[in-house]
Amino acid sequence: MGIFGKVKKGSKEIDIEEYLDTLGLDADDMLEEHADMWVKPMTLEDISDVEAVNNEVKKGNMVILNIQPLYKKNTIKLRQAVSEIKGMVHEINGDIARVTEYKVLVTPARVKVVKE
Repeated sequence: MGIFGKVKKGSKEIDIEEYLDTLGLDADDMLEEHADMWVKPMTLEDISDVEAVNNEVKKGNMVILNIQPLYKKNTIKLRQAVSEIKGMVHEINGDIARVTEYKVLVTPARVKVVKE
């Protein structure tokens, strides 16, 4: 079960992920719409993926970064990748925070994350 899980509405239980999947909007439709900022899921599979993450954040988009593939392959490269992303985020006055064990939120300039 994912992040949203199931929610009860009255006496009826709703699977939020299933509901969101059936909304009828696919990624291509959404990319044609205008938005000031996008929240983009990305995966860190290799150190070379850092550039794509940095580019999205510099464009003003938030990135929900899945670090699990690189974590399982090479923790040293993962530390290097996260260090490079942190450096870029610091330069542009953005932020980075761990959301779950394998998910990291990377924000653009002037967007900060409350860390508890």
